[in-house]
Amino acid sequence: MMDKVLVVDDDLGIQKQLKWALSEFDTVFAADRSSAIAQLRRFEPTVVTLDLGLPPDPANASEGLKTLQEIMALSPHTKVIVVTGNNEKENALKAISMGAYDFYQKPIDSDTINILIKRALNLAELESENRLLSTSNSSMGRIIGNSDAIQAISRKAEKIALTDITALLLGESGTGKEVFARSIHEHSNRKTKPFVAINCASIPENLLESELFGYEKGAFTGANKTTLGKIETAQGGTLFLDEIGDMPLGLQAKMLRFLQERVIERVGGRSEIPVDIRVVCATHRDLQGMVKEENFREDLYYRVGEIVISIPPLRERDDDVVLLARTFLNQYKEEYGTKTKGFSDEAVEAMLNHPWPGNIRELQNKLKSAVVLAEGTVITADDLGLISKAKESEPMVLNLREVRELAESKAIRRAYHQSEQNISKTAELLGVTRPTLYSLIEKYHLDDLKAST
Repeated sequence: MMDKVLVVDDDLGIQKQLKWALSEFDTVFAADRSSAIAQLRRFEPTVVTLDLGLPPDPANASEGLKTLQEIMALSPHTKVIVVTGNNEKENALKAISMGAYDFYQKPIDSDTINILIKRALNLAELESENRLLSTSNSSMGRIIGNSDAIQAISRKAEKIALTDITALLLGESGTGKEVFARSIHEHSNRKTKPFVAINCASIPENLLESELFGYEKGAFTGANKTTLGKIETAQGGTLFLDEIGDMPLGLQAKMLRFLQERVIERVGGRSEIPVDIRVVCATHRDLQGMVKEENFREDLYYRVGEIVISIPPLRERDDDVVLLARTFLNQYKEEYGTKTKGFSDEAVEAMLNHPWPGNIRELQNKLKSAVVLAEGTVITADDLGLISKAKESEPMVLNLREVRELAESKAIRRAYHQSEQNISKTAELLGVTRPTLYSLIEKYHLDDLKAST
């Protein structure tokens, strides 16, 4: 999509010159104040070039300055470049003080005016992204998102950050559980102390105990010196136990004792060591189901889940995918030194319609690849490896029953996450009774919700 530029000038010769000179932009024209304001309202241009000498008083700048004043009142983020005569520096400076972005003296040079407009467009884009980011839950720093679901759990995370209560983060792989854990730590009274993370699924079962609790010299073959475990190295700070659902059953008893007593014993040791840390756990597994199947200790489940935060998958976060994509794009284009500056409309549509089974991690991977491999400055759906919704080969769902079922399933999931996995609140939010909600969960085979009811 071409950037929209409004040219305000009553000289038809200059209009024709600029129409040719600004061919790479979507340019519209106005010849006086009233038509300029009408075009501003209709087209919402990002940049306006404004000749201060407008009718009915083209010999002076009064009408042009009034036009500038109205533009800034109606659209304060619009970048206005005022065009003046050679002897009108005072008026140009006055326009700048009124909010104009820059000024340019006649005669018009095509290359110069193009450079000014491109600079104004780049600045407008950066300011727009910064405004968007500033509204995306700045209270929790690392957490980016404007959707109701993410805002609700961000407020919950903010409330528990200043306590030492043990939190359990639930969510699919790639939803950002460690980001939440780090944000909780950074907003706690322990933020100056270590944040130590360990993935229980990535370490062999026979090594996990020594990794967590440490070991004494001579405890086993190869133990040449006493070594602190992850728990001790987190002293005073926060320990993040990722994928705690993969912790071996035999080790769970020792972990339960540590959480209850806040003391540990190193492997091969006999003395108790007091530890003062905050614990945050995470898993993509159904711990309640594992408890029923006796694959996870019930007493440990209630100990690690004093507060449960369920992080929604990316597909249930409305337009957050676009906000996240723009954030990562700015990060990666700096990291890889590329000139990519945004997304095509087709790319945005494709991102909004993609199911994102890999969640935020998948989005990051696709964006890294697109930033490096994109041919132009705008990333397309093909650069992201996504298919636009408009592809004719995709059949459109017209059956009203199917449409209704899809819409109801999506609404139930969103209400469930917004209600923080509370079935009563979910039913209230949806405007149905609990029995009706149970029936809908069963009808639409929402197995992950069914497991928590």
